[in-house]
Amino acid sequence: METLKLDIVTPEGKIFSNNVKSVTLPGSEGEFGVLPGHVGIVTTLNAGVIEIEKQDNKKEIVAINWGYAKVDETSVDVLAEGAVDINGDSESEIAQAIANAKKLLEESTDNNVAVSMVVSRIENTAKSSL
Repeated sequence: METLKLDIVTPEGKIFSNNVKSVTLPGSEGEFGVLPGHVGIVTTLNAGVIEIEKQDNKKEIVAINWGYAKVDETSVDVLAEGAVDINGDSESEIAQAIANAKKLLEESTDNNVAVSMVVSRIENTAKSSL
């Protein structure tokens, strides 16, 4: 099975680093998916959600406020100004991660509609992964 090496890094350190089946990124021109063999690009990322499909078919999400992505045939490198990994073993841990993501997004933009849309997507994706 072909995989991509995905690294998500912030100024505070690595948020995610592993091989994945696919990743969906919130590009500045719109959301886009990346599979192994993707054409090479460098793009800016808007506030939103990075959806990760891991090798075991489980999904993980990471909220970012903005950043850059470098994509090539075998890897995706994301440099984000701020990011929150939405995961946990209990509902309370996931709820805390969602609250942290909402705070990160609210600090990065005045657009309340965009923040609400992203938070709603985070909550729906997190609930389906429980």
